[in-house]
Amino acid sequence: MVDIDALFLARLQFAFTIGFHIVLPAFSIGLASYLAVLEGLWLKTGRQVYLDLFQYWVKAFSLVFAMGVVSGLVMSYEFGTNWSAFSDKAGSVIGPLMGYEVLTAFFLEAGFLGVMLFGMKKVGRGLHFAATCIVAFGTLLSAFWILSVNSWMQTPAGFRIDELGRFIPTDWWAVIFNPSFPVRLPHMVLASYLSVACFVGAVGGFHLLRDHTNRAARTMFSMAMWMAVVVAPAQIAMGDLHGLNTLKYQPAKIAAMEGDWEGGGPAPLILFGMPNMATEHTDYALSIPVLGSLILTHTWNGRLPGLKDFKPADRPYSPLVFWSFRLMVGLGFLMLGLGLAALIQRFRGRLYESAGLHRVAIAMAPAGFVALLAGWVTTEVGRQPFTVYGMLRTVDSVSPVGLPGVATSLAAFAVVYLIVFGAGFLFLLRLMRRPPVPGEGGPSPQQPLRSAGIMPGPVGGAPEQPHPAAMAAP
Repeated sequence: MVDIDALFLARLQFAFTIGFHIVLPAFSIGLASYLAVLEGLWLKTGRQVYLDLFQYWVKAFSLVFAMGVVSGLVMSYEFGTNWSAFSDKAGSVIGPLMGYEVLTAFFLEAGFLGVMLFGMKKVGRGLHFAATCIVAFGTLLSAFWILSVNSWMQTPAGFRIDELGRFIPTDWWAVIFNPSFPVRLPHMVLASYLSVACFVGAVGGFHLLRDHTNRAARTMFSMAMWMAVVVAPAQIAMGDLHGLNTLKYQPAKIAAMEGDWEGGGPAPLILFGMPNMATEHTDYALSIPVLGSLILTHTWNGRLPGLKDFKPADRPYSPLVFWSFRLMVGLGFLMLGLGLAALIQRFRGRLYESAGLHRVAIAMAPAGFVALLAGWVTTEVGRQPFTVYGMLRTVDSVSPVGLPGVATSLAAFAVVYLIVFGAGFLFLLRLMRRPPVPGEGGPSPQQPLRSAGIMPGPVGGAPEQPHPAAMAAP
């Protein structure tokens, strides 16, 4: 039974707001890179379909980017309203890193976003492509700084604690490139790419069900399935490295993820069960002997920690971590299966005609984002009961705000978020419901570019006849 107090509601409020927010930057990261690839392919091959897809998806990107900015601003205020003690103690580390994110990544994105959205016919193709690439790089740079902040909270390094209990940086390189950061950053970026691949593939599959001859839908579905079949195995491999890192630096989190109370080795892999925090036992456990040690230590008899190795006050809430981890892993393998199924249909020549595959792709539209949220729950709940792992407890990080105040703000957030972001997501789905059409967004820009293989047409800049190399492109 969970005690409802101000601390619990403060955590619930932050979880609610970050649950909305994390999906939006992940969407922006993957979609910005996709837009850069589309524009680059258009410039290289001169094929109008790539420009059509760029114009189709750039509308979605602008909406998602705007919602991400708004949701991110709200979270920064929560550090002051609900987590002032954490801000006081860790602000010397967290503040500069988040400031760097604004001064580098956000300013870079905001500075070139206008060129990317409105400058196609004003600045020339080369400069516009540069702006698109800079926006894509900005989203990755934003992930760099935010993941550095969060990774430091998971594996703190490069600091000392002063007489007032505050974290004072002593080595910024150690702070930024803390022990878990090198594996957590690529894990997050790959999750963003895989999430967007599933969403783009679902949109392509939806329009192929309506008209399997739609050239733009065929192209977007093909590109998304290639991305899934490449990124999903890479993400699984990176997840393995992440697990080894977590075992080394956050063993209590591993014990909670595994639902293992006794520990030792060789350790089984508990596939399903219900960890019971009261009886210190995983009920209804279905396990495979030895496999836990093999996966997490890469040896047959490696020792794994058990939850009983830690004091009850230092244990994460295992039931939530146990199931969120399995949801993430299960969806990861389903996305790999989708990519492999698409690869089989591609070799059979039925990638664009397989209605069954398209329906599965549509059903998998939210899979990447759900897996991302499940992974975030695993990461953050598994860090409990600490905000800075092993150094600062969550109970010592909360603001001195009473239960009614936190409850009121949580209710207000829930109402406003569901209205504002609910409307935003509905509008996004309406955008995606309309099929991409030839000449999406108007004719091509007037400026000719030899490398694109397009000859200027008689009216404006519309291509009259493509270069033979462009016609031969797949």
